Amino acid sequence: MDDKLLFTKILGLRPPWFIKQVVVDDQAQRVDIYVEHEPDIRVRCPVCDTFYGLYDHAPERVYRHLNTCQMQTYIHVRPPRVNCPTHGVKQVGSEFGENGSELSFSLESFVIRVAQECSIEATARLCGLSWDQSWGVLERAVNRGQGRKKRRVPTHMGVDEKSIAKGHKYESLVYDIDRGTVEFVWDERGRESLECYYWQFLGEELDEIAAVAMDMWDPYIAATQKHVPEAEKKIVFDRFHVMGHILKAVDEVRKSENRYLSESGESPLKGTKYLWLWSQENVPEWRQEEFSALRALDLKVCRAWAIKENLRRMWDYRYASPMRKFFRRWYFWATHLRLKPMIKAAKTLKAHIDNIVTYAKHRITNALGEAINAKIEKVKRMACGYRNRKNYRTAIYFHCGSLDLFPKPPALPTLFSNQRYPNMLGVPIKNPDAAKYLIAFIRRYP
Repeated sequence: MDDKLLFTKILGLRPPWFIKQVVVDDQAQRVDIYVEHEPDIRVRCPVCDTFYGLYDHAPERVYRHLNTCQMQTYIHVRPPRVNCPTHGVKQVGSEFGENGSELSFSLESFVIRVAQECSIEATARLCGLSWDQSWGVLERAVNRGQGRKKRRVPTHMGVDEKSIAKGHKYESLVYDIDRGTVEFVWDERGRESLECYYWQFLGEELDEIAAVAMDMWDPYIAATQKHVPEAEKKIVFDRFHVMGHILKAVDEVRKSENRYLSESGESPLKGTKYLWLWSQENVPEWRQEEFSALRALDLKVCRAWAIKENLRRMWDYRYASPMRKFFRRWYFWATHLRLKPMIKAAKTLKAHIDNIVTYAKHRITNALGEAINAKIEKVKRMACGYRNRKNYRTAIYFHCGSLDLFPKPPALPTLFSNQRYPNMLGVPIKNPDAAKYLIAFIRRYP
């Protein structure tokens, strides 16, 4: 098998394309493949998909391809152009690589797979590319995926913020709870940040949102109430965020009491922080005896812990009315134990109770948001940070957006040999039946 036939097989070339020359440079460890087409061809207009005669050629394009036996491989081709009576002179879609890319479809797909597992620096090193080339692949992949993504509003939506640097710098995240995907990322965590997402959709589209999980952050609440129809019934405050207020209050009671007991002598609360924060069933077995002894003491933190544990029962209710009734009893208890941190936390929950009890109906939380935040943090550590917010958002979409990232060559051939298919002149193939017939014909008579 000669070199031309070998690379014809490797590249999967079909007539009218053929390899004119293969140049192997041992010293440079490089293979250059020169591809041309048969002289008498028909060219497909990329706009209307109609075939016309060849007009001329664009300047030569060079695509980096997958290595051949560790030697860098390049494909040289002059893209044909067509003079469409309707759309003017157009360059055909490339069958070797995307317009604007220096890489072939195969190499770009390989780089994307590597980048899904490695940092950009490692991807560039493993693939023999520069940092800018590797990052360009990521940007094109994200743009490609977002362009292919269907316009839709999540049925169950989550809203959360992600700290990106010191100094209270945040990114707002919108994600689809059902699909586990990041849908939108924007700067800061103000009202406008979330409104930038809502502005993409019409009112009837936003009406399809069944529930929105979020923390008790006023800008997110205001943006959702303004744009989402019947938002007061759809906003669900995250149960873990709600419990976070109570856990913080319990810890404040423990710290205050520990300081008081330490001044009087040795405190039994030293080193017991997480015993009071863990759920009762999650206390390690080897600390159960210690924890039981502490609970037998007449300590303020014991009462705070009991309040916390009792509130956990509220999440078992399936209807808002009994859930609200339970909260009223719990609130009376929490505010009559003379523990200031617990009273403050209870009043905070009471002010937001209308959108706490919506959990009974919708049963959604921001747990997915925390998992996505952990994944984003891992990506950020792997990259040792990003140059700017735009790159940071691109990385989030790439790793967490579940986008269709990979490039695809044209579904239909862009050229036909006039000798093989003499009747293709002026034939449009946008009609589905005609396209199916054409594909079947080519497969049968290549």
